[in-house]
Amino acid sequence: MMTGIKFAVPAVETRRTAGIIALLWAALLLMMPGGALAASKDAINCDIQKGPCSLELSGAVMTLEITPRPVKAMEDLTFRVTLPEAPKGDAPFIDLGMPGMNMGKNRVSLGKTENGTYEGKGVIVRCPSGKTIWKARVTVPGTGEAGFIFDVVY
Repeated sequence: MMTGIKFAVPAVETRRTAGIIALLWAALLLMMPGGALAASKDAINCDIQKGPCSLELSGAVMTLEITPRPVKAMEDLTFRVTLPEAPKGDAPFIDLGMPGMNMGKNRVSLGKTENGTYEGKGVIVRCPSGKTIWKARVTVPGTGEAGFIFDVVY
């Protein structure tokens, strides 16, 4: 019978291990379906499958349209942004991504087609996770940005 034997574990190492485990657990909870970083259908503010969507930007209404419909991943798409008046300076652009997930850089450059309307081509990639909720962050340099969150078809 061995009594009185104690193992010495440095307190710093124990705290570090506990901290790492806590961080990993929190990250797992955030990324799980329904977690804080997982986009839900409730986050959608644009039914892009039915037609153009509009959001307010600096007191004016900005409209985003994506064609052809249905809007599908891995297809060539046309992105059209309409503003009440042409911005002064650089043309608007769109950054495509998924809410709460880093999908890498996917920027759609827009060119002016008529007064206040800008158009560009791009592709929404298919996410390996199978999630279908995407965000188009439209930036109007010198004015601001707005995020259109929508569902795509795989």
